[in-house]
Amino acid sequence: MTRLSLRRLLPPPLLLLAAPLLLAGCGSETADPAGPAEIAARADPMGIAPEHVYVIEADGFDVAEQSVGVSGDDGFSAHYVSQGTGGQLHLRVDRGALTDADCAEQPVAGTSGTTRCTRDGDAWYRATGDRREYAVPKDGHVVHVTGGPDVPRDVLREAALGARRPSPAELDELFSDAPDFDGSPVERGDLPTVGDGAPDNEPGVGG
Repeated sequence: MTRLSLRRLLPPPLLLLAAPLLLAGCGSETADPAGPAEIAARADPMGIAPEHVYVIEADGFDVAEQSVGVSGDDGFSAHYVSQGTGGQLHLRVDRGALTDADCAEQPVAGTSGTTRCTRDGDAWYRATGDRREYAVPKDGHVVHVTGGPDVPRDVLREAALGARRPSPAELDELFSDAPDFDGSPVERGDLPTVGDGAPDNEPGVGG
């Protein structure tokens, strides 16, 4: 029912009571997160620790599926791109910690030089050169959301503090470009079916 039709049917006192309900219905609820086994099934084959898989939200930014991959040993990395401005957000989740003592010693990803750290509640606002990020320590890992000078600080902050586990649909989107892998050994065509299994390096027809 539209707001106009509701206005015609309800007297003024009831219309005022109904207004909050109309506004509440305009929002969207976040779906329940995918289960640990679902996340592990997609992340493990790529060498990503399941606990490092997150998604972020920023108005106008969408994840670039082809950018999703491993960071470092078993971390997670993904880029989000704004089609309107061309700006980029880099989501990176790595094992470790971040404290007042070592914040300035860890440069923002892709930079070198002096890092400026400002504590912001449970997070840090960090800057190295023209690269800036919000870093949020979690249990055994740190969520980093980085952007260039064209990305406002409040966008970085909201995205980093709102980082969460993906829903099943978001998990499918994140790993849509990942190769299929069912856990079985990869078959090699150069291994002989008899003998000690050494590669067959005999020349083919024509030398």
